[in-house]
Amino acid sequence: MTNQVMPASLLPLQGVFNFRDMGGHQTADGRTVKKGLLFRAAELTGLTTEDHLLLNDINFRHVFDYRNLGEAEQRPDPQIGQAVNIRIPANLASEDAPHMDLEQVFANGLHKQFSNTMLIDLYAALPIRNASYKQLMELLSKPEANLPLVHHCAGGRDRTGVGSMLILLTLGVPYEAVLEDYLLSNVTLEKFHQQMFDMAAKYVCTEDLKALEEAMLLQEIYLKASLDSIIREYETFERYLLEEFGIDEALRQRIQDYCLE
Repeated sequence: MTNQVMPASLLPLQGVFNFRDMGGHQTADGRTVKKGLLFRAAELTGLTTEDHLLLNDINFRHVFDYRNLGEAEQRPDPQIGQAVNIRIPANLASEDAPHMDLEQVFANGLHKQFSNTMLIDLYAALPIRNASYKQLMELLSKPEANLPLVHHCAGGRDRTGVGSMLILLTLGVPYEAVLEDYLLSNVTLEKFHQQMFDMAAKYVCTEDLKALEEAMLLQEIYLKASLDSIIREYETFERYLLEEFGIDEALRQRIQDYCLE
C-alpha cells in the first residue's frame, strides 16, 4: 500500500483513526450537508488531551457507539464534553460474545472466518429491523435537540459505514457520493489496516494473508449489499424510511432543512 493524501473531512486528531466530518456532500437538489453537525469515527478510547480540546469546540450532544459489550468494555468511550454516550450494538448476535483483540484472533486461527461472503451477509443484514439504526435515526429525526453527533464502531468502516449511508441518503446525497465517502476509509485507515496485516503475517500463511487483505479492504460490493437488502425488503428507500423509522416525507424534509444549506 502507498501513502495517500488524507481527505479534508478528516479531523487532525492524534489519538484516534478515521474521525471525519460528514458535511460538505452535495445533495441531488443542489444543497450541501452542513459541516460541524454529523461525524463518523473509529473507536475513541485513545483521544489525547489536545484531541479533547479540539472536539470540545464542536459541542457534541451525542456519542453513538455501535460496538458490542466486550468491545466497549475493553476500549471504553471517553466523555467528550457534555455529550451523552449511547451504545446499542449494531450486530446484536455478537453482543454477549467474549471479545478478543486482533492478535488473539489471528493466534487462535479465527481469521479463517473472514471472507467476502461473511461480510456481504453482514452488510445485507445490518440495515433491516436493527435497534441500533432505529435509535440513530430517532436522534436524526430531532436534529435541533440531538446534533452535533458522532457515530462510531471499532474501525469506523463497516457498522459506521452503513449508518453513514442511512444518514446521507436520508439527507438526499446521491448513492455514488455515499459510496465514495464509504471507500474513503480505505485511505483514512491505511495505517490501521497495514498494522493489522503485519500482525496477521506472524500467524498466517502467505495465501491466507492475501485472502484476508482482499476481504478486509472495503469494496463497493459490501455497501451495495446493504442497499440491495433495503430495496428487496421495501422496494424504495422512501418506504424503508417510513416503515423502519417512521420518517415520512414531511419529517425527512424537516431533517434536510436543518442539516443542509
